[in-house]
Amino acid sequence: MKKQFKLGIIGCSPMACNILKGAVLSDYLHEKKIVVSGVSEKNFEELSYLGVRMADEDTDVAANCEYLLLACGRKYFEENIAGKISHTKVISIIPNLRKNTVKNAFGANAVRVARCALNMPCEIGSGVVGIDMSDFNCVTDDIEFISGLFNCVGTVLSVDESKLDGVSALGVDGTAYTLMFIDSLIDAGVKHGLTKNEAKILAVQTMIGTAELVEREEQSVSDLLLRACVKGGTAIEAVKVLEEKDMRNILAEAVSACVKKAKELTL
Repeated sequence: MKKQFKLGIIGCSPMACNILKGAVLSDYLHEKKIVVSGVSEKNFEELSYLGVRMADEDTDVAANCEYLLLACGRKYFEENIAGKISHTKVISIIPNLRKNTVKNAFGANAVRVARCALNMPCEIGSGVVGIDMSDFNCVTDDIEFISGLFNCVGTVLSVDESKLDGVSALGVDGTAYTLMFIDSLIDAGVKHGLTKNEAKILAVQTMIGTAELVEREEQSVSDLLLRACVKGGTAIEAVKVLEEKDMRNILAEAVSACVKKAKELTL
């Protein structure tokens, strides 16, 4: 029997709201095809503006949607969803929750699960989303729908679940390292006579422009770095300091620490 709604969401977290805004405002998904439960007072006005249907019960959402997106906290999942709700097409953005954990909660023999990791820039439609969609690999319509949904908030990277800890450490947690780097550049600029706003413009635009250069150029990042460090120039002096301070190893250790913690947290 055809479901009334295309997408149902349990637990309207801030990230779920971002996904909804991306999907509705881009016309990827009509608002009348979306139903949501777990709406807080904080999100009520925003969801009313979008025009999506709001339900009181999680069971109503699950029973009436083709795809069920889990966007609640892990504790809520364990106490209110596991063993109490059934569905066959589940998308999970709950951090550190394995596909098998979700499958066992819904009934492992029937349910297919896509597990996703999203980063903060998804808030403005410029994020990256790592997704294991392998359960849906034989169904083109499902793959296209899930990919299209998350393309509304960023670039989709389809990976095996075994790589999602690495995706989180580099793409999700990497937002924190990048912010720290930008903040440090701003502080350095202020130290050398720039206003904070001037330093922010320079740091941010340099990051954006460099990222676009890496994306567009066919040269490797290493080759681009060589181009940036003109012999006898100023940039090479900065790079020498960073190499002496072992910046590469510091970043590698930071990523490894994130992966280690993710493995400890994941159920």
